[in-house]
Amino acid sequence: MFESLLIANRGEIAVRIIRTAQRLGIRTIAVYSEADADAMHVQIADEAVGIGPAPIHLSYARSERILEAALATGAEAIHPGYGLLSESSEFARAVKNAGLVFVGPTPETIEAMGDKVNARSLMAARGVPIAHGSKTPPATTEEALEQAQLIGYPLMLKAAAGGGGIGMAAIKGPEQLVAAFETASERASRVFGSHKLLLEKLIMPARHIEVQILGLTDGSVIALGERDCSVQRRFQKVVEETPACGLDEEQREAIHRAAVRAGEAIGYQGAGTVEFLVNAENGEFAFLEMNTRLQVEHPITELVTGLDLVELQLRIAAEEQLDITEAAPNGHAIEFRLYAEDPVRMLPSPGRIDELFVPRHDWLRVDAGYKAGDEVTPFYDPLVAKICVWGETRAEALDRANTALAEIAVNPLLTNLPLLHSIACSTAFVAGSYDTGLLSSGEIAPL
Repeated sequence: MFESLLIANRGEIAVRIIRTAQRLGIRTIAVYSEADADAMHVQIADEAVGIGPAPIHLSYARSERILEAALATGAEAIHPGYGLLSESSEFARAVKNAGLVFVGPTPETIEAMGDKVNARSLMAARGVPIAHGSKTPPATTEEALEQAQLIGYPLMLKAAAGGGGIGMAAIKGPEQLVAAFETASERASRVFGSHKLLLEKLIMPARHIEVQILGLTDGSVIALGERDCSVQRRFQKVVEETPACGLDEEQREAIHRAAVRAGEAIGYQGAGTVEFLVNAENGEFAFLEMNTRLQVEHPITELVTGLDLVELQLRIAAEEQLDITEAAPNGHAIEFRLYAEDPVRMLPSPGRIDELFVPRHDWLRVDAGYKAGDEVTPFYDPLVAKICVWGETRAEALDRANTALAEIAVNPLLTNLPLLHSIACSTAFVAGSYDTGLLSSGEIAPL
């Protein structure tokens, strides 16, 4: 195991990685922007280095500043967390070329999965089901209309080189495609550096199911269970749970096998996630994308497996041999993403946190990047904390979720706690019969 680790990230994920690394006896190095000089991840790290002004493109997204900090502090490895530089093959390659360890897959693997059109082709060649869609990115609106004619409406328009709902739109007909194509292309180019888009047949109603995989140093790939991420707003996940209650055992095993095949197809090493859309009516599923990094919702997999995924990432990056087999879930876990946002308008609402009360329960885990007295700035994602509950059964986990959501207090900051309350006690969510249309159905409004 290496002795020092730089965390190229901020907020709750940086805090979470630092704590595991310190438990393993690894010296931790944080990086921070001017806006984060007093942030929690800076305070708990063994060492911290300033890397620039508040805007992301002037600090956390500047790979050269990250590498300078790593070399200046004697870091042996860099953990990218999620978002920011975590899926940049250029950054992973630069880390490697600098003689440091990148805690994640190879640059080639990141490249292979970063282009969704290429990823679809690779998956199809290995027998992983894919939705009917683009074989090549349409270069013009006219080409997009021709492809759409062959695929059939409704369909999904998405960026070929990115995720997170950016540049994504559900398209019902030709007029809507014409209106959305140029806007989506421009946004994809601005955010991901590539204007390429692809079209896929829209699966409706759908459940968004992802499988946590782990690629070991001996070349084997195992599945560590699945998560249901169907509660989404604007294609962004809000609530996740594991195991997915909408699958029977035959479907679950089939999806796990497909995820393992996907990892084997690219010789995957480390923790990754293979995402699928499952037709809520007939159970058929199709490959959506592969995230070559840790996911925001990884804590609930840890709660039901007893594994520390960050520790496993570090051990695999250090080329240790691990004796791990597929893990059967113990109980049920649910994660609620707590955001600083207006619960009615659902827009970011930065501000100072005067009070942040988190109750103590042995079944509750809260991953936070803020504490009382901190300021949520407008420069970064407004995620304040991840509220994760565990129960022996889903019913117990739901009951505990409502308890936790009622007890947690964040003041005077506006948050989406009212929306999370509404989701947790909604008829469809309690019954486990929801799909990706839950938050757009009009059934749920903030309490």
